[in-house]
Amino acid sequence: MAVINTYTLKNKNNFELEVSTIGATILGLKVPNKYGDFINVVVGLNSALDYISEDYLENKLYLGATVGRYAGRISKKELIIASKKYIIHHENNIHLHGGENGFDKKTWVVESIEEGATTSQITLSYLSKHLEEGYPGNLKIFVTYTLTDKNSLKITYRATTDKTTIVNLTNHSYFNLNGEGSILNHELLINSDFYLEVDENLVPSGKLNSVEKTRFDYKLKKRIKNINFKGLDDTFVLNKSKLKAEITSEKSGVKMKVYTNQPAIVAYTPKKFKNLPFKENVKYADYPAICFETQHFPDAPSNKHFPSTELNPSETYLNETTFEFSIVKE
Repeated sequence: MAVINTYTLKNKNNFELEVSTIGATILGLKVPNKYGDFINVVVGLNSALDYISEDYLENKLYLGATVGRYAGRISKKELIIASKKYIIHHENNIHLHGGENGFDKKTWVVESIEEGATTSQITLSYLSKHLEEGYPGNLKIFVTYTLTDKNSLKITYRATTDKTTIVNLTNHSYFNLNGEGSILNHELLINSDFYLEVDENLVPSGKLNSVEKTRFDYKLKKRIKNINFKGLDDTFVLNKSKLKAEITSEKSGVKMKVYTNQPAIVAYTPKKFKNLPFKENVKYADYPAICFETQHFPDAPSNKHFPSTELNPSETYLNETTFEFSIVKE
């Protein structure tokens, strides 16, 4: 195992981002609440070393990690890319988040760190070699985390390949705008008219269902806790509005807006966390956090009518997502 390093960035307003070279993982993000106290709104563990422990890895939480080469589920055991067949890892009838040893478990290289008057940013890279986890092509990936003076965290993924391949990257941070407890009293908005129908393995059927008059309708902001709430692990097809999602906590006064160039968000709310060494010994309750996995559709290789995830040698993959923070005015 290579040496694990962690880095802390701040903007001029003292927002603080902590990043690890394991999985290019976000370990923490501190923002002010309405009382002026800084709270960590991204679920994280005490130490970067905790992310390689057996107790953590067996839970498959991907806390704050970069997920790839393909985020989400692929239903087939083999891929047909450029008329060639490639065998990929399959477990419990699916290929999940890039396979047995995806990008979340890799040691990334720090390319640059910049701390300027208006922005602070760090760029990390990873070279995924040809046939790693079965995928074709040497894929070079860069991720840049930028803290702006407008109190936003911008995540930018770029990737190039020397053979036609598939790419679907995302960051898997779990957000709780109270920094503890549950997100059930948070209010949620997702600008989506359709969600993907899935089977018992959460694999898309290929059908897009309307959110209208369903528990998936978050076009008007509403409290997450409601009589129909059963948890989310679902793909929302984003509409063309600039704002893609928004979440607010009345308790902390923190509002987070989500902007992205990706066609979908996978919103995930685990029922509970196992007993892990969370930062500052924070305690979480049922439905402790929510992920906004900005990405292309899961299982796109099996559904040709989904937006394509193929990347050719002449192209550059680009995933840009911004999380913008503010305080709700009372």
